[in-house]
Amino acid sequence: MKKLFIISNESVFNYEGKFFCDNIDMKSTPEGLGKDFEINIIARRSKKIRSHQINLKNIKIYRNIFSYLSGVVRSLNKNDSKYLLISISPFTFLACILLKICKKNSIVYLRSDGYGEYKSIFGTLGVFFYHLMFSIVSKISSLVSCREYILRGKKGKLISPSQLNNFWFTNHKETEINKIKLLYVGRIRAEKGVFSLLEIIKDNAKINLSIVGAEKMSDNKINQKNVNIYEIENNEKNLIKIYDEHNIFVLPSFTEGHPMALLESLSRLRPVIIFEDISHVLGNKKGIFVSKRNSEDFFNTINHIIKNYKNIQNEMKKNQLPTKEIFIKEFKDIVLNIN
Repeated sequence: MKKLFIISNESVFNYEGKFFCDNIDMKSTPEGLGKDFEINIIARRSKKIRSHQINLKNIKIYRNIFSYLSGVVRSLNKNDSKYLLISISPFTFLACILLKICKKNSIVYLRSDGYGEYKSIFGTLGVFFYHLMFSIVSKISSLVSCREYILRGKKGKLISPSQLNNFWFTNHKETEINKIKLLYVGRIRAEKGVFSLLEIIKDNAKINLSIVGAEKMSDNKINQKNVNIYEIENNEKNLIKIYDEHNIFVLPSFTEGHPMALLESLSRLRPVIIFEDISHVLGNKKGIFVSKRNSEDFFNTINHIIKNYKNIQNEMKKNQLPTKEIFIKEFKDIVLNIN
């Protein structure tokens, strides 16, 4: 079986020889590819407890950039290996250059728009820094992405990430719409737009927002009467139940590539509100509504959805959503065929 080294910027926590991460994609994609490859993961060491256990054996985590790159160097002794780098960060950027120097081909998987992320965190200087890394990486590696615009005109393969299996499409539950129960599933980060959403709804007692995605030892403390905070949910059945208990999903991100939670909400026939920043995720999907990032337009969008809820759900049934099985097969074929 061919070896596949997955080199990631993700922070991974080690507890008694078991490894945990917060990003579900960091768990499910390597596990899915593990059916066809011998997976070896190189990642950063986390001091914080993480939520999702990665059910793979060959995982190496490192405390700093020097030990991280030394781990990459040690992997070079393995024959007949392929290298998959997840996203572009200073760590994976240097790993990509190191692989090129050692005449190893690498595949870089871009899950989201790094330009937007770096701008939201670091401002204009962040955009310049990411552009420098992206320009170099795009010349020395093969690119794979979930959106064409993320490739910025560079050559690359496109795939459709998904965590959906048959359970997501069955046993749909009715929901009450006399109360506005909003849901956000994702990490509590500035670039995810969570804090701007909290500002929009803070003075409206008629709206209740549930946030599912708090890290176990997060420094982000939110105290708002109409907001309930829950830790990351690992159990699929429980997560489906959470979607079913709410009537509108909100994705407030400033930047997104192919958001998994949006697909989950659509599969449960729960309408979605996004903001103009990520209107590119619309595609031909039914049930997604674009709002301006202000309270007036946001509440008008909610009222429109509530008034037309049944009709919207009927339209959503026409959606053709990608599944995890198809995603993993696409990814496997790409990895095998890129030299």
